[in-house]
Amino acid sequence: MTGVIGRIRRWYGAHPLHLLALLAAFALAGYAVRAVVAAGQWQVVALWFLVAIVGHDLLLFPLYSLADLSLRRLLPRRAGGASAAPSRAATAQPPVLNHIRVPAGFSLLLLLVWFPLILRISSSHYHQASGLTAAPYLWRWLAVTGVMFLASAVSYALRLRHAAVKGSPPNGHRPESDPPSSVAQDAAKGGSTSKPTSTRDT
Repeated sequence: MTGVIGRIRRWYGAHPLHLLALLAAFALAGYAVRAVVAAGQWQVVALWFLVAIVGHDLLLFPLYSLADLSLRRLLPRRAGGASAAPSRAATAQPPVLNHIRVPAGFSLLLLLVWFPLILRISSSHYHQASGLTAAPYLWRWLAVTGVMFLASAVSYALRLRHAAVKGSPPNGHRPESDPPSSVAQDAAKGGSTSKPTSTRDT
Protein backbone atom coordinates (compact mmCIF):
# COMPACT_ATOMS: atom_id res chain seq x y z
CA MET A 1 0.00 0.00 0.00
CA THR A 2 2.82 2.38 0.87
CA GLY A 3 4.52 1.64 -2.44
CA VAL A 4 1.32 2.44 -4.38
CA ILE A 5 0.91 5.75 -2.52
CA GLY A 6 4.56 6.55 -3.20
CA ARG A 7 4.18 5.87 -6.93
CA ILE A 8 1.04 8.03 -7.11
CA ARG A 9 2.80 10.81 -5.20
CA ARG A 10 5.77 10.70 -7.61
CA TRP A 11 3.45 10.69 -10.63
CA TYR A 12 0.97 13.30 -9.37
CA GLY A 13 3.26 15.41 -7.20
CA ALA A 14 1.09 15.33 -4.07
CA HIS A 15 -0.78 12.95 -1.77
CA PRO A 16 -3.59 10.90 -3.37
CA LEU A 17 -6.10 12.55 -1.02
CA HIS A 18 -5.33 15.85 -2.73
CA LEU A 19 -6.21 14.26 -6.07
CA LEU A 20 -9.47 12.87 -4.66
CA ALA A 21 -10.42 16.27 -3.23
CA LEU A 22 -9.68 17.92 -6.58
CA LEU A 23 -11.80 15.39 -8.47
CA ALA A 24 -14.64 15.89 -5.96
CA ALA A 25 -14.45 19.66 -6.46
CA PHE A 26 -14.64 19.24 -10.24
CA ALA A 27 -17.60 16.88 -9.86
CA LEU A 28 -19.43 19.39 -7.65
CA ALA A 29 -18.70 22.21 -10.10
CA GLY A 30 -19.97 20.06 -12.99
CA TYR A 31 -23.17 19.30 -11.08
CA ALA A 32 -23.69 23.02 -10.42
CA VAL A 33 -23.15 23.87 -14.10
CA ARG A 34 -25.58 21.14 -15.14
CA ALA A 35 -28.21 22.45 -12.72
CA VAL A 36 -27.78 26.02 -13.96
CA VAL A 37 -28.05 24.94 -17.62
CA ALA A 38 -31.11 22.81 -16.85
CA ALA A 39 -32.77 25.81 -15.19
CA GLY A 40 -32.07 27.99 -18.22
CA GLN A 41 -30.03 30.51 -16.24
CA TRP A 42 -26.61 29.91 -17.76
CA GLN A 43 -26.61 33.24 -19.64
CA VAL A 44 -27.13 35.19 -16.42
CA VAL A 45 -24.45 33.20 -14.58
CA ALA A 46 -21.95 33.59 -17.44
CA LEU A 47 -22.63 37.33 -17.54
CA TRP A 48 -22.17 37.54 -13.77
CA PHE A 49 -18.80 35.75 -13.96
CA LEU A 50 -17.66 37.98 -16.83
CA VAL A 51 -18.64 41.15 -15.02
CA ALA A 52 -17.09 39.91 -11.77
CA ILE A 53 -13.76 39.04 -13.40
CA VAL A 54 -13.46 42.17 -15.53
CA GLY A 55 -14.87 44.44 -12.84
CA HIS A 56 -12.53 43.08 -10.18
CA ASP A 57 -9.32 43.19 -12.22
CA LEU A 58 -9.94 46.49 -13.97
CA LEU A 59 -11.98 48.46 -11.42
CA LEU A 60 -12.14 47.02 -7.93
CA PHE A 61 -8.50 45.97 -7.51
CA PRO A 62 -7.07 49.44 -8.36
CA LEU A 63 -9.74 51.11 -6.21
CA TYR A 64 -9.18 49.14 -3.02
CA SER A 65 -5.42 49.19 -3.52
CA LEU A 66 -5.60 53.00 -3.69
CA ALA A 67 -7.89 53.05 -0.65
CA ASP A 68 -5.46 50.86 1.32
CA LEU A 69 -2.52 53.07 0.37
CA SER A 70 -4.44 56.20 1.36
CA LEU A 71 -5.43 54.61 4.67
CA ARG A 72 -1.82 53.75 5.45
CA ARG A 73 -0.78 57.34 4.73
CA LEU A 74 -3.56 58.83 6.84
CA LEU A 75 -3.09 56.63 9.90
CA PRO A 76 -0.54 57.89 12.46
CA ARG A 77 2.80 56.14 12.64
CA ARG A 78 2.95 53.74 15.53
CA ALA A 79 5.95 52.87 17.61
CA GLY A 80 8.19 50.52 15.71
CA GLY A 81 7.34 51.99 12.28
CA ALA A 82 9.79 53.01 9.63
CA SER A 83 9.93 56.66 10.69
CA ALA A 84 9.38 56.17 14.41
CA ALA A 85 12.23 56.11 16.89
CA PRO A 86 10.60 55.28 20.23
CA SER A 87 12.39 55.79 23.49
CA ARG A 88 13.18 52.99 25.87
CA ALA A 89 10.27 53.81 28.15
CA ALA A 90 7.72 54.14 25.33
CA THR A 91 5.16 51.38 24.98
CA ALA A 92 4.90 49.83 21.52
CA GLN A 93 1.29 49.96 20.32
CA PRO A 94 -0.16 47.31 17.98
CA PRO A 95 -0.89 48.49 14.43
CA VAL A 96 -4.51 49.46 13.78
CA LEU A 97 -4.42 48.95 10.01
CA ASN A 98 -5.34 45.26 9.96
CA HIS A 99 -8.23 45.90 12.34
CA ILE A 100 -9.72 48.10 9.60
CA ARG A 101 -8.69 45.94 6.66
CA VAL A 102 -10.31 42.69 7.83
CA PRO A 103 -13.90 43.87 8.50
CA ALA A 104 -13.83 46.20 5.50
CA GLY A 105 -12.62 43.36 3.24
CA PHE A 106 -15.31 40.93 4.42
CA SER A 107 -17.97 43.63 4.11
CA LEU A 108 -16.94 44.40 0.52
CA LEU A 109 -16.87 40.68 -0.26
CA LEU A 110 -20.44 40.28 1.01
CA LEU A 111 -21.47 43.33 -1.02
CA LEU A 112 -19.83 41.89 -4.15
CA VAL A 113 -21.67 38.58 -3.77
CA TRP A 114 -25.10 39.88 -2.72
CA PHE A 115 -25.22 43.33 -4.37
CA PRO A 116 -28.18 42.43 -6.66
CA LEU A 117 -30.31 41.83 -3.55
CA ILE A 118 -28.68 44.46 -1.32
CA LEU A 119 -29.22 47.17 -3.94
CA ARG A 120 -32.56 45.61 -5.01
CA ILE A 121 -31.46 45.23 -8.62
CA SER A 122 -32.99 41.75 -8.95
CA SER A 123 -35.71 42.09 -6.30
CA SER A 124 -38.49 41.24 -8.79
CA HIS A 125 -36.80 38.02 -9.94
CA TYR A 126 -36.07 37.09 -6.34
CA HIS A 127 -39.72 37.64 -5.40
CA GLN A 128 -40.92 35.55 -8.33
CA ALA A 129 -38.54 32.70 -7.49
CA SER A 130 -38.96 32.62 -3.71
CA GLY A 131 -42.00 34.69 -2.85
CA LEU A 132 -39.87 36.81 -0.50
CA THR A 133 -38.81 40.42 -0.61
CA ALA A 134 -35.24 41.70 -0.88
CA ALA A 135 -35.83 44.58 1.54
CA PRO A 136 -34.05 43.01 4.58
CA TYR A 137 -30.79 42.39 2.71
CA LEU A 138 -29.54 45.97 2.97
CA TRP A 139 -30.11 46.18 6.74
CA ARG A 140 -28.69 42.71 7.29
CA TRP A 141 -25.54 43.65 5.38
CA LEU A 142 -25.20 46.85 7.40
CA ALA A 143 -25.78 44.91 10.64
CA VAL A 144 -23.16 42.29 9.76
CA THR A 145 -20.71 45.05 8.80
CA GLY A 146 -21.32 46.86 12.09
CA VAL A 147 -20.82 43.67 14.11
CA MET A 148 -17.55 42.92 12.32
CA PHE A 149 -16.20 46.42 12.93
CA LEU A 150 -17.33 46.27 16.58
CA ALA A 151 -15.60 42.93 17.10
CA SER A 152 -12.46 44.32 15.45
CA ALA A 153 -12.55 47.40 17.71
CA VAL A 154 -12.93 45.22 20.82
CA SER A 155 -10.04 43.05 19.68
CA TYR A 156 -7.86 46.13 19.13
CA ALA A 157 -8.78 47.51 22.56
CA LEU A 158 -7.78 44.21 24.17
CA ARG A 159 -4.46 44.28 22.29
CA LEU A 160 -3.85 47.84 23.47
CA ARG A 161 -4.55 46.83 27.07
CA HIS A 162 -2.26 43.82 26.80
CA ALA A 163 0.51 45.97 25.31
CA ALA A 164 0.09 48.58 28.06
CA VAL A 165 0.21 45.97 30.84
CA LYS A 166 3.19 44.24 29.27
CA GLY A 167 5.13 47.48 28.82
CA SER A 168 4.42 49.01 32.26
CA PRO A 169 7.09 48.55 35.00
CA PRO A 170 6.13 46.26 37.93
CA ASN A 171 4.67 47.80 41.14
CA GLY A 172 4.65 51.24 39.57
CA HIS A 173 8.39 51.76 40.05
CA ARG A 174 10.21 53.86 37.56
CA PRO A 175 13.10 52.22 35.72
CA GLU A 176 16.44 52.91 37.31
CA SER A 177 19.09 54.86 35.49
CA ASP A 178 21.77 52.96 33.70
CA PRO A 179 24.85 52.18 35.82
CA PRO A 180 28.09 53.85 34.83
CA SER A 181 29.99 52.10 32.15
CA SER A 182 32.86 49.78 32.93
CA VAL A 183 35.25 52.09 31.13
CA ALA A 184 34.38 54.96 33.45
CA GLN A 185 34.73 52.69 36.50
CA ASP A 186 38.15 51.47 35.36
CA ALA A 187 39.28 55.03 34.75
CA ALA A 188 38.15 56.06 38.23
CA LYS A 189 39.90 53.12 39.85
CA GLY A 190 43.08 53.72 37.86
CA GLY A 191 43.19 57.39 38.86
CA SER A 192 42.79 56.65 42.57
CA THR A 193 45.28 53.76 42.81
CA SER A 194 48.02 54.93 40.44
CA LYS A 195 51.51 55.30 41.93
CA PRO A 196 54.32 57.60 40.71
CA THR A 197 56.97 55.87 38.67
CA SER A 198 60.36 55.76 40.33
CA THR A 199 63.54 56.63 38.39
CA ARG A 200 66.95 55.17 38.95
CA ASP A 201 69.87 57.34 39.86
CA THR A 202 72.48 57.35 37.20
